[in-house]
Amino acid sequence: MFRFFLNTLPRPLLIRLSYIFRLVAPFLYRGKEVECSVCKNSFSKFLPYGSKVALRENVLCPHCLSLERHRLLWLYLNQKTNFFTDSLDVMHIAPEQCFHGRFKRLKNINYYTGDLVSPLAEYHFDLHDIPFEENKFDVVICNHVMEHVDDDLQCMRELFRILKPGGWAIMQVPIDYSRKETYEDSSIVSPEDRETHFWQKDHVRLYGRDYGKRLAKAGFTVKEDGFVQEIDPTLRERLRLQEEEIIFFLTKEKGTQ
Repeated sequence: MFRFFLNTLPRPLLIRLSYIFRLVAPFLYRGKEVECSVCKNSFSKFLPYGSKVALRENVLCPHCLSLERHRLLWLYLNQKTNFFTDSLDVMHIAPEQCFHGRFKRLKNINYYTGDLVSPLAEYHFDLHDIPFEENKFDVVICNHVMEHVDDDLQCMRELFRILKPGGWAIMQVPIDYSRKETYEDSSIVSPEDRETHFWQKDHVRLYGRDYGKRLAKAGFTVKEDGFVQEIDPTLRERLRLQEEEIIFFLTKEKGTQ
């Protein structure tokens, strides 16, 4: 039933219903086998997540709804960046529930959120044409969005435009690491076919190992960080992290417009 709702209900409704779900699920999954680095709670196991062709077992936190990518990013932001220490203007595109409240409470950042439809977002706009001036933000976070947009390079350029010179961004996407190049086909339009080819009904492409090159085309200096390999294997398994995931840490060089 959980997977049915996950794959059929529209995203804004899912977000609203999740608040009810979070009141019950932690009690059903009480235990100490897995741990969430975001909310710091432990459970007997995590919930499954994903479509029929890309279902992952034991990955969704019953309390804060973090996935493996969120738990890895939380560690990365804490250990590898100035996100929690410096005074920063931050734009968070498609804010994730597990991060939204926690980021909003931070005293050191001016926190902006943007999305086309999400009820969590303060500003609603099309990522192809962002209504902010250039060089406005010290940090941009935009995860698992580019696989949904019509023109990903245009969206990347827009995010580069609003980032300050010397600023940084993190823009994760689903990646098929067995693919050398990103797979796109504009003739694939039905939800069923998109799920088969691109892993989810609302995806329009499936990224390959060339994702970093696409980001570089938009102007970013790209660091592909294998941070997950620095984490103790026992802890990696307890947090249920993906061993192959790469953090794409992007910067805008000073002097760049």
